[in-house]
Formats: sequence, structure tokens, C-alpha cells
Amino acid sequence: MNKIISRISIILTLLITVGIIVTSTGCTPTTNTSSTTAATQNEGFAIYLAKDNIVPAEMESLNHVEIVDQPVIGINDIVTYNSLTYEIMLTNEAFKRITALRPSVYGESFVVCVDRTPIYRGAFWTPISSVPFSGITIEIPFNSQGNNSITINLGYPSVTYFKGEDPRNNRAIIDSLQKAGKLVTPPTGTLPHSMKGYELYSWQQDGWPRFKLITGTNRDKTQEEILANNNTVSPEGWVDVRVIGLDAAKDLISRIPTGEFVSLLTVPHTDTTPAGIDFSLPSADNVAAIKAAAAKGGLQFMSIAP
Repeated sequence: MNKIISRISIILTLLITVGIIVTSTGCTPTTNTSSTTAATQNEGFAIYLAKDNIVPAEMESLNHVEIVDQPVIGINDIVTYNSLTYEIMLTNEAFKRITALRPSVYGESFVVCVDRTPIYRGAFWTPISSVPFSGITIEIPFNSQGNNSITINLGYPSVTYFKGEDPRNNRAIIDSLQKAGKLVTPPTGTLPHSMKGYELYSWQQDGWPRFKLITGTNRDKTQEEILANNNTVSPEGWVDVRVIGLDAAKDLISRIPTGEFVSLLTVPHTDTTPAGIDFSLPSADNVAAIKAAAAKGGLQFMSIAP
């Protein structure tokens, strides 16, 4: 009996010792799993290259595709994602990273993820390729063309080659981009008539000109209201749309009904102005371009300096 008790004591001592060693080295499965989950839960939308240079034409036949450790495009690399045109405007650094890619004429595989969970697969493609592809593609731009943008396309060289369902506006993707303030959904068609005209606010943020087109009212708009990432054209006729870049602003103006009045405005700095934001009118050339767009649409235009 004493021998049995002695053996049990030895076994318990060994188990306790092993437990202490595992705990002290941080190698418990629970600890590692929690750490990994915490690191990926907040990552959001990202595009990863596939490991092992998997040929895009072979990727769809695989049940699982391994991705590299770091995304080639992360959520912080994105300025805006247009949910109508699937154009992604990137930061300067991210755009240089993409243009530095050198896919072969057969493409370079990528995986679009949300919190490292795969959503769909695709391939970066060179526009000089003569090889067709039936999946999702992103063509590598030859130059910046002034807007640092890439577009997620269906098929190559055209949509007629695409097969399957369009996954680009998957709900998880849209929710992630909306949460991060990256999503833009410009209105289509003619905007409603406004009895008090429209107000077009302008400011600079992250090196980009930004604009808010909002229905005219008798009250002053607040900074919070102007900066809000809204894209609203309500059935009642209320318009509250934020866009980035001169071209997007001119497109908005082209949708205002002929004869409307448009005021280009800005908001002076206050103690509550967020860091990195410059409330100022665009450059003289950009103001002239906006004025010309308004004139082309038959609008009454006024630029009001602070």
C-alpha cells in the first residue's frame, strides 16, 4: 500500500512539474490561441499574396490556400473603397508597393481576407499579358495616373471571361470597410431638387482634397456633421455625401439639377478641429475646375472664402 501511495505521489509531482514548465514558457494552446485571435480580430479587410507562388489558374481547384504573414494591402493602406466601381484608392506607400509587383503573364495569386479569414481569391495581372483568366483580377498600373488607384475586376482581359458569382461586395468586406471609414458609395442619377441649394464643403486630410455635398439649410453645419462619413440620398430629398478627390467632386456636381445654387464653403479652424485636418478651400486651379463643372451643368456657383 505504501508503495502504491509513493508511486502516485511521484506521478503527481511529475505532472505538476510539467504543468509549471509549460505555463512558465507561455506554450499552452489556450494562450497561443487567444493571442492569435486577438491579433486577427481587429485586422479587417486585407489582401494577401498566396504562399509558394501558386499559379492562379490552379488556385481554384485547391481546398485551402496558405497566405503570407503580412498583407500586401492592409486596411490602413486604403484611402477609400468604392462599392459601385470597386476602385480602391491607396496611400502613396501602398501604391508604390503594388506597382513594384511583377506578376508573370499567368498572374500572381492573392487572397482577400477579413480578419485573416479568406473571403475570395484572385490574381494580380499585368496588362501586357495575352493570357485570359476567368477569376477576379487586379491589373498592375504602369503609373499613378494621378490618383493612386487600383480596381478589382471580373476576369481578364474583360468581364466576358469571368465565371462564377461576383464576391467583391461580400457583407463581411462591406462591414469591415464601413467600420474603418473607408467605404464610399457615390450616388447615381440626378440628385433631388433643393429649395435652398447645395453646400459643398472642402478640406484637406491625409494629403487628399475631400468634399462634403450637403443639402442647403438656414443653419450652420457643425464640424462633426461635415466630417461624418455619410453617403445618404434619402427618399425625402436630403443629400449628405462625402467624397475624396477633385474628379469625385466634379461628378457629384454633374448630378445636381440644372438651375440649382451651389456654394463652395470651408470651415475655419477651432479648438476642436481634429489633428491633421486643414479646413481650407482647394487650390485656385481646383476651384476653377469646380466652377467650370458647375457652369457646364447650368448651376449657379459661389465660392466663399473663410
